[in-house]
Amino acid sequence: MKLDASLAVEGKHLPGIDETGHAAESLGFAGLWTSETKHDSFLPLAVAANATERLSLGTSIAIAFSRSPMVTAQVAWDLQDLSGGRFILGLGTQVKAHVTRRFGMPWEKPAVRLKDYIQAIRAIWESFQTEGPLNYEGEFYRHTLMTPFFNPGPIEHPTIPIYIAGVNTRLATLAGELCDGFHVHPFHSPEYVRQVVQPAIQEGAARENRSPKDVELATSVFVVTGESEEQIAEQRQKMRAQAAFYASTPTYRTVLDVHGWSEVGEKLGQLAREKKWDEMPELITDEMLHTFAIEAHPDEVGPTLVKRYEGLIDRVALYLPFVPGEKDEFWRAVIGSVNGPA
Repeated sequence: MKLDASLAVEGKHLPGIDETGHAAESLGFAGLWTSETKHDSFLPLAVAANATERLSLGTSIAIAFSRSPMVTAQVAWDLQDLSGGRFILGLGTQVKAHVTRRFGMPWEKPAVRLKDYIQAIRAIWESFQTEGPLNYEGEFYRHTLMTPFFNPGPIEHPTIPIYIAGVNTRLATLAGELCDGFHVHPFHSPEYVRQVVQPAIQEGAARENRSPKDVELATSVFVVTGESEEQIAEQRQKMRAQAAFYASTPTYRTVLDVHGWSEVGEKLGQLAREKKWDEMPELITDEMLHTFAIEAHPDEVGPTLVKRYEGLIDRVALYLPFVPGEKDEFWRAVIGSVNGPA
């Protein structure tokens, strides 16, 4: 199991990314992930690639349907070349409202479209590497033109891992069929991974005569920790609110169903529709909180992660952004437990 870092999205985004990447590598993190909420997910990795030598660099996630497969293929190709083969392309579908109303892009059959998208990207990469013709025709995407003037040509590490993110079984099955990794949503439990994610990946892998072991599992973990009871209480409340937010959305009911908490999800959904945000965290019981988050003293966070996820998840990150100079001793302790000494 590897411990990765997550990049903060607040404040100025690009200034200081080189320092963040260098600090993460020096501390011993295995990888650095960027998200795509308030900012583009690719640009920071270009900066971090120049400041690091060992760190894996990945998007968690880049929104697929806001971009043409050609645009994504070009950016990924350049990042893979710049980083010397350390880039991981993490893709997600987002939800219909954001794709159609925020990005102004089409939405239809997301799982089928994402499969087509990934196959198109790989066809484009093959054209780049071989400098041969491009002739991809899928249900949603057609790429049939590539001239030498527009072909960037081969690179030293042309095999770029593709991870996808999802909650329900269709995308996990797709990951088993043709992806290198699957991002398990932060709102999860080990039981959900065992009962829902792993069987779906196994099903998809079997369809294509692949091994489920070909698909790495990565996730970000809710954590409650602190040096004082006051800090711990504050973290508990934050994690209750975060869990309540996700649990109120029908997409994430699969996670609740595993534990027999579907009714709680329905109640949370009703409160969300009524905009009663302050009441929602109170529905997340202590049992639920301990199911969806780890709680440990700072010195015990690392061993707790190992106990909970060793043999189940390949790459973990805490649901806490990494900021150089903040909590460095805490991070060293967690890294030492999970990755071993830097």
